[in-house]
Amino acid sequence: MQPDLTKMMSRVAWSLAFPLFALSEVSAQTRLVLPEGSVIVVRTSVPLESNSARSGQRFETVVADTVPVDDYTAIPAGSRIQGVITFAQPADRQRSGVIEVAFDRLTLTDGTTFPIQGRLTSTDAAERRQIESDPNARVVLVGGRGGIGAGIAGAGSSRSPASSILTALGGLLSSAQDVRVPAGTPLAVQLEQRLVLRGRGRVRAPDEFTIYTAADRIRAAQQALAQQNYYRGTINGQLDDATQRALFEFQVDKGIIATGNLDGRTAQALGLATGGVVGGGGVGGAGAGAILSAEQASALRRGAQAMAGRQRQELSVSTVGRLDSRRAYAEGDIDLWFALSAFADNASLYEQIVRMSGNVEGSAVAGRSLLTAARRVDAALQQARPSPAIRNAWATTRRELAAIDPSYAY
Repeated sequence: MQPDLTKMMSRVAWSLAFPLFALSEVSAQTRLVLPEGSVIVVRTSVPLESNSARSGQRFETVVADTVPVDDYTAIPAGSRIQGVITFAQPADRQRSGVIEVAFDRLTLTDGTTFPIQGRLTSTDAAERRQIESDPNARVVLVGGRGGIGAGIAGAGSSRSPASSILTALGGLLSSAQDVRVPAGTPLAVQLEQRLVLRGRGRVRAPDEFTIYTAADRIRAAQQALAQQNYYRGTINGQLDDATQRALFEFQVDKGIIATGNLDGRTAQALGLATGGVVGGGGVGGAGAGAILSAEQASALRRGAQAMAGRQRQELSVSTVGRLDSRRAYAEGDIDLWFALSAFADNASLYEQIVRMSGNVEGSAVAGRSLLTAARRVDAALQQARPSPAIRNAWATTRRELAAIDPSYAY
């Protein structure tokens, strides 16, 4: 009986070991690496203000949109990245306020925590170029510059004392205003060391916000960037500094949110096959779920603003809203001006969503809402006496909107 018992125990041991082996294989397959230099866009949970900030004070940001890597969810929306204020100086009569921060912890939505090393960076072209001009510069928020209540600048050296940043910034502090960054403000966190994560959720189809890290993808991007004179380095499949700078410059020129990541929309703009579904020049396939590219959304917004401005001029309305006292106004013409102005505002919001949001489903919903705003213009046109220029311009806009929903056309 002893041999049979031994065989049975061996079979049981193997049956227990096999699932563990399989689990190990799955874990290896879904191991994800965000390379050094990757950028994650977050939103502040609390205000950051130089008149009250203190060195050592901790704060929290929220990852607003899911970060997909290759075929998996790497960082779910709602995850938190914690930071610490490493230097703070309030404004005085001569100098602007300054805040320096570092990011040191990522907490996923399931509570799993990872130590990280991250620094502040910018997706604004001018700010990012100024930061990248010295890779060792301290990156800080400076009061009175930029549209978020602070500008982002790099100066000094990461090895110098914190107080020396004030001298290094020099004339950038001339506004003599405090840093005031409201809660909910988007910031960009750049990883200073690679981050190893485990893929979560089901395998998902790549989309325009997917970050590609595989060597063959990076190699293809380097080749495409080299052909367009953005990249002059070695075609080695490594997402190094030179490759990230080339991606950033390409993104700036193409109107893509500039992170330096090889994401889906950048890959599409480079002409790389990503396995995603693209339709009508947007993302998500043909139909009412498609999303315009950043360039398409920008062109749509500019056209809408031009139409609203032209209609105002044709009605002889001043830029401050003063009507011509000698003119009789028809209600339909005013309605059309209002509808075009509202559509221009909606188109501007849509462009921001497309540029800044990684939420594909939400961006598709925004596209359908934009079509609703367009139909209000259609209705107003029927009751107005628009000029041929307005009619022709609106016909062009309708054709552009057909990329979101092909059924929306004359």
